[in-house]
Amino acid sequence: MAESSKTQPTGVDNTFRRKFDREEYLQRAREREEKEEARSKSKSRGPPVQRKPLKHRDYEVDLESRLGKTQVVTPIAPLSQQAGYFCSVCECVVKDSANYLDHINGKKHQRALGMSMRSERATLEQVQQRFENLKKRKDTGGFTEQDFDERILKQQQEEEERKRQRREKKKEKKKERAAEEEPEMDPDVAAMMGFGGFRTSKK
Repeated sequence: MAESSKTQPTGVDNTFRRKFDREEYLQRAREREEKEEARSKSKSRGPPVQRKPLKHRDYEVDLESRLGKTQVVTPIAPLSQQAGYFCSVCECVVKDSANYLDHINGKKHQRALGMSMRSERATLEQVQQRFENLKKRKDTGGFTEQDFDERILKQQQEEEERKRQRREKKKEKKKERAAEEEPEMDPDVAAMMGFGGFRTSKK
């Protein structure tokens, strides 16, 4: 008995090697691929949405209407009455003007309006027409350096005229005050006393 115990190994059998069932794992892989295909088919249900190209904004962006005004803000107020700039298309509030401009020029806002971020390719006639419109606008409200110089000279002349009128008014006031302060004296009495009047040497 003692000999038989020596021949049998004692301790833990660490020679076990894990065996994989290839069929089971192939079946799992096929099921996963089928799920991914079904998911991708559900995402692409129809043809892609065709959006219009970018176009010019037909309204002025209002950034200064509430500038310098005080507003009471409550957490339960609707989004349109909260502090910041409210976008009615995306129904969101942006806290400052720079971010608001970024938002209304951004992809999310343009998609909500039904536009893509691509611009329409302009034809030669459209470019020429645009140049003509800009020339007409520039000609009607034209402002040259000569006009600017004339305006400056005119302002300088007006300022000099105002200064001259102020000086004349001051002189007139001085004369009036001097006439009021000078006492009335009979010229015969003044001649007898030997002087013409009580005047100072100051002018």
